[in-house]
Amino acid sequence: MSRKLLAPETLRAVAQRFKVLAEPARLEVLNALRVGPLNVSELIDATGLNQANLSKHLQILHAGGFVMRRRDGLFVIYEIADHSVFTLCDLMCGQLKRQATAQVKQLSAVR
Repeated sequence: MSRKLLAPETLRAVAQRFKVLAEPARLEVLNALRVGPLNVSELIDATGLNQANLSKHLQILHAGGFVMRRRDGLFVIYEIADHSVFTLCDLMCGQLKRQATAQVKQLSAVR
């Protein structure tokens, strides 16, 4: 693993990307899009978000480069722009699972 220090500008850019992902509703949108492109109505059904809230989150995800959009007739279709976001999510889920397993082991040792 590289031990090279990151430049302050790079750290700010990374922090901004994490900031976009720090909202559970946006992660839910990304998770819904994991199966493939969806229009806004389908995303409302998949996430339970109302249209105004969903639109706000989609705008932030689009500006952050996580989703792309295209018009198809009357519909706007959203899809994942950068699938590496799921690598990051999978890494975090693995870490959460390891932490939970360790906690269970610690609790089971207490009698």
